[in-house]
Amino acid sequence: MTNQTIRATNATIEVVNHPLVQHKLTLIRDSKTDSALFRSGLREISQLLAYEVCRDLEPEKVEINTPLESMSGTRVDGGKLCLISILRAGNGLLDGMLDLMPTAGVGHIGLYRDPDTHVPVEYYIKLPEQLEERLCIVVDPMLATGGSATAAVQRLKQAGAKRIKFVCVVAAPEGVEVFTKAHPDVPIITASIDRELDDQAYIRPGLGDAGDRMYGTK
Repeated sequence: MTNQTIRATNATIEVVNHPLVQHKLTLIRDSKTDSALFRSGLREISQLLAYEVCRDLEPEKVEINTPLESMSGTRVDGGKLCLISILRAGNGLLDGMLDLMPTAGVGHIGLYRDPDTHVPVEYYIKLPEQLEERLCIVVDPMLATGGSATAAVQRLKQAGAKRIKFVCVVAAPEGVEVFTKAHPDVPIITASIDRELDDQAYIRPGLGDAGDRMYGTK
């Protein structure tokens, strides 16, 4: 099964249709899935999505010695990567990606959605240095209204980031439209574009509130 690449407003949205990704997505969508299984499912999906988001990295050549002979291999320089988690749910994807990219820089942007206006409010930000030299991978399980993701990417650009990708598990068409209009230069990598947002700005069918399901809160 090949991935679906969508182009809108000069932006690129890649829907990862790999059977393992879709299997894990079904697992975490299920309301019967408890917090522990939800967290592990997110972690596993993030690792699978990491392969897609890093597909176009340019590794450097290195000379090594195997137990039998010398050879030329390739290596990804973790110093050229940066993972940015949109708190708090973004940490569910961050941990899995760090398993694959342990030397990548890590940043956090704390945003919450005002329950009345649905406008993102920033309460924390901590970013690595030299963002302009790194591929910045922004992670958040859901792209709902698009407000938080749009604000987070804008802050990254203000801090000097030049190359950015956004990774989520599920997205709403409304959020995709808002995000790509604001940042057409930032690709979206997701496991699903769901049907719609409801009146409470939840993605339908969605997977509920990812932060609450991760940590067992309401």
